[in-house]
Amino acid sequence: MPVLRRTAFLRVAVGVAAAGTLTVAAVTGPVASASTAASGAGHATATARGAAGPAYDCLTLASPTCYSPQQFRTAYGIQPLTDRGITGRGETVVMPEFAATPGESGVTDVRQDIARYDSVFRLPPARLRVVTTLAPGASPFQAPDEYYGDVEIVHAIAPQAAIRVILIPADVSLALGVQDFSAALRMAPSLGGVVSITQGGVNESCLTSAQVATVHSALQFDRERHVTVAVASGDFGAEGQPCTATPTPARAVVFPASDPLALAVGGTSLDASHMTGTYIGETVWNRPVPGLPGAVASGGGFSRDFARPAYQAGLPGIGAGRGVPDVASDADPDTGIAFVEAGGGQFGIFPAGGTSAGAPVWAGIVALADQYAGRPLGFINPAIYQIGRSAQYHRAFHDVTTGNNTVQVGSVTVTGFGAGPGWDPVTGWGSPDAQVLIPLLARYVTG
Repeated sequence: MPVLRRTAFLRVAVGVAAAGTLTVAAVTGPVASASTAASGAGHATATARGAAGPAYDCLTLASPTCYSPQQFRTAYGIQPLTDRGITGRGETVVMPEFAATPGESGVTDVRQDIARYDSVFRLPPARLRVVTTLAPGASPFQAPDEYYGDVEIVHAIAPQAAIRVILIPADVSLALGVQDFSAALRMAPSLGGVVSITQGGVNESCLTSAQVATVHSALQFDRERHVTVAVASGDFGAEGQPCTATPTPARAVVFPASDPLALAVGGTSLDASHMTGTYIGETVWNRPVPGLPGAVASGGGFSRDFARPAYQAGLPGIGAGRGVPDVASDADPDTGIAFVEAGGGQFGIFPAGGTSAGAPVWAGIVALADQYAGRPLGFINPAIYQIGRSAQYHRAFHDVTTGNNTVQVGSVTVTGFGAGPGWDPVTGWGSPDAQVLIPLLARYVTG
């Protein structure tokens, strides 16, 4: 849940002028006070890229920097389930997203983005509705990059799952929008069984105990109603999310990923075949990106606000605080899942990046698991840790054992944590091999 939004982050990372020249068309769709449906457009075209072709395409570079949805699903063991009809049908993923502000750059019509995404990658039409109750007057389909990127990623992983976006006022962070985030979490069970949170997270030290308690209560509300909440662990490595523009660099973790009721998702750099999607390997995401403020790497470490939960008891090196993250997914803009930005008759295909790309991946996976199980699995953390301790671990997860989340902040080095065998405070248990993990989740989650 970075302060750096996904497309701005990637435009610097890939250094593509074309990405910044896509013209945004005016929104002509209805402004909803409750829920409105997205356009049904999005059937496959005769060619994989559409008649006009993209202004930029990360898939066709000499050294591709992204994976198509099918390649990505193959790498993480999702495609065999998709082929068997486990596509998220009957499930709904809920996403609190910031509403666009007047004059904000990088805003597009999410209906155009998702229709083009469906066309390019031959996905079924997305079933998107937008709830504006918490942001009255907001244009429901005017989407900042984090919003439309989240929608596309969930749709890529669980193509037939419904998506419900809850728009919230465009506060800078959770510290300024506690009531809105909490209200969105409390609204979620009436909309769907899985929540993805990619925005607004902050260093634990930025919040008062009352603010933390407010969000924790909302997460407890969701847990009691069998809703899974996947949360990005942050993009600032061991430093966490800075509270101010000139922070004193120190180890920290990001809330609400640090809440034991959240499924915290860290970041990796994925290596898979650009021909078939076959998984090759993964390392911790920690790569300097020229032009970005501070450093970018998988958020992880140990909470100062929350004690170690029972499901983490006995882990090597766990200590007394809640360890972050629980699991991981690709977060590297040099290896990300592809997403589309469309507008003004043009479109581009870009790699998603940041742990904000990982939370919707895991939300999509949980939607698939809910369909497979025939019931909402809800709070899956204890089951994740049971599987991690079992003989099935290395079949259900890709154990990431290389890299760390040490970051350089100006002249200060914030020494992070190293990946290693089993769970670690950088990538958790690792990334999924869903064809094994999902049946195990269905078996291990009780009540």
